Amino acid sequence: MSWVIAFVGFAALIVLHEFGHFAAAKAVGMRVERFALFFPPILAKVRRGETEYGIGAIPLGGYVKITGMNPEEDVPEEVAHRAYYRQPVWKRIVVIAAGPLMNVLIAFVVLTGLYATQTLLEPTTRVEAIEPGAPAQGKLQPGDRVVSVDGRPVSSTEEISRQVSTHRCPAQQITGCSAAEPVALVVERDGRRVAVEVTPRFDGALERTRLGFGFGTQEKTFGIGGAAKEGVTDMWNITTGTVEAITRLFYDAEARKEVSGVVGSYETTRQSVEVSWVQTVNILAIISLSLAIVNLFPFLPLDGGHIFWATAEKIRRKPIPFSVMERASVVGFVLVIFIFAIGLTNDIGRLRGEGFGIN
Repeated sequence: MSWVIAFVGFAALIVLHEFGHFAAAKAVGMRVERFALFFPPILAKVRRGETEYGIGAIPLGGYVKITGMNPEEDVPEEVAHRAYYRQPVWKRIVVIAAGPLMNVLIAFVVLTGLYATQTLLEPTTRVEAIEPGAPAQGKLQPGDRVVSVDGRPVSSTEEISRQVSTHRCPAQQITGCSAAEPVALVVERDGRRVAVEVTPRFDGALERTRLGFGFGTQEKTFGIGGAAKEGVTDMWNITTGTVEAITRLFYDAEARKEVSGVVGSYETTRQSVEVSWVQTVNILAIISLSLAIVNLFPFLPLDGGHIFWATAEKIRRKPIPFSVMERASVVGFVLVIFIFAIGLTNDIGRLRGEGFGIN
């Protein structure tokens, strides 16, 4: 059942992306010849008005065929006025941008919806438990709330961990070694503030010094405004992370090992179905946004390539020769094939080896 849900989720992302192009083309008066889920050969099709709707055999994407996408295409005179390349630049940009924008909208709605409907457990600066034999034992107590570290006020667990990790062993950093200087803590205990000094130890597994206690958690909910803000923050982090990851592909061998292709993305989604519907929906939102980002790279045949050349035409105030775009599209094809090949190679290796890490 999990593979069916994953398949439907992927198909929905493709359909909605292409629907963005389709709806925008119809809205600005262009002629849409075909709307297809998956690539040819076409397995089933039906015609409604001037548009053919079909399902292809190769589940690697989908497409919308608009009359006159190729400026050298022979177009019947009676529909020539509705051809893509006969339209003003702004209409072409609207149609091309509508696909990625649909994916962005999906990610925003899904992430905002998750934050608005889920109760999150947020770590606090309150001490929850102390590990037996840890440096904090006998110095801290469950219920203590950490107020400052080394004289610096703290309000998050990240700030506490970061400051503690600045205390290093005097010699080689090996598991169990004690830091040269103790950490000066101020905690709130039973309504009063208490100063405590604890000497952290180095943890080789975490590669940092620590005190050996766990933080408590508190429930946190969001209204629509707060949920939207958190969703936008997540989207920004995904966007910057995706761009950075793609950039690193060209010079970082380790980064290339982390790339997943269509198979990997599908398998990750399928496995997440067996864990949690929240995780599944979250992964689909990430994939949707990543699809938009990759599509907006300024290389043909990607959507961003069409937007780039339409913008160049607007700046030059005359059409770009098709031969120029044809030569430039080689860069885009090479980029797409490069990323696809890396992803597919990694996916095959994971299917045969360590798997995709969903648990």
